[in-house]
Amino acid sequence: MTPLVALRGERLGWGDSAVLADISLEIRPGERIALLGRSGVGKSTLLAALGQRITGARVALVPQDQGLVGALSVFHNCWMGRLDDAGTARNLRILLRPSASERAEVEAVLERVGLAGLGRRRVAELSGGQRQRVALARALLRGGAVVLGDEPVSALDPSQAAALLAELSGQFETSVLALHDLDLARDFATRIIGLKAGGLVLDAPVAACDRARLMELYA
Repeated sequence: MTPLVALRGERLGWGDSAVLADISLEIRPGERIALLGRSGVGKSTLLAALGQRITGARVALVPQDQGLVGALSVFHNCWMGRLDDAGTARNLRILLRPSASERAEVEAVLERVGLAGLGRRRVAELSGGQRQRVALARALLRGGAVVLGDEPVSALDPSQAAALLAELSGQFETSVLALHDLDLARDFATRIIGLKAGGLVLDAPVAACDRARLMELYA
């Protein structure tokens, strides 16, 4: 099967600063990948590199900072996932006067993430967990073949997080998510990629990754 993206001995970082060195991996269609490792180890760097290099497939993003505009409504923040699907004129019209069908489409996605009825609420008025749900709703509304997420459920309790990960895996053929909860990662993923000390130290099917092995990433 042709990979969606392949890295071969690559040095990844920002500007002249290397965060990860000698990274080699392939992401194949149909995989659910959990990226694990301590804070600052390079998970965000790896996700950014994958997002830049995946071509030929529609990608939805859930960034760690959520990328939301507080002054705009939940509806408009969700619709941002589709801004590149239309021209400037249509996007301006939706900003000023969204149609009933457009609002209904967003409302259906908001129901899936537990935000039913909040489409007109300003994002600035939401809690941290609610804002995280808006970012997830934006990704679901955008759709596509691949979702890349950087701690997309970190502000939610385990049961809520598991339900939303199930929504992502049910919609997107391929998922690569940086996660902080080892149990969630093992329940969600088909493959674990572990980062430590500037490199890739674990790449294995989830069945080969018991909790003790995963804890070594944080030692």
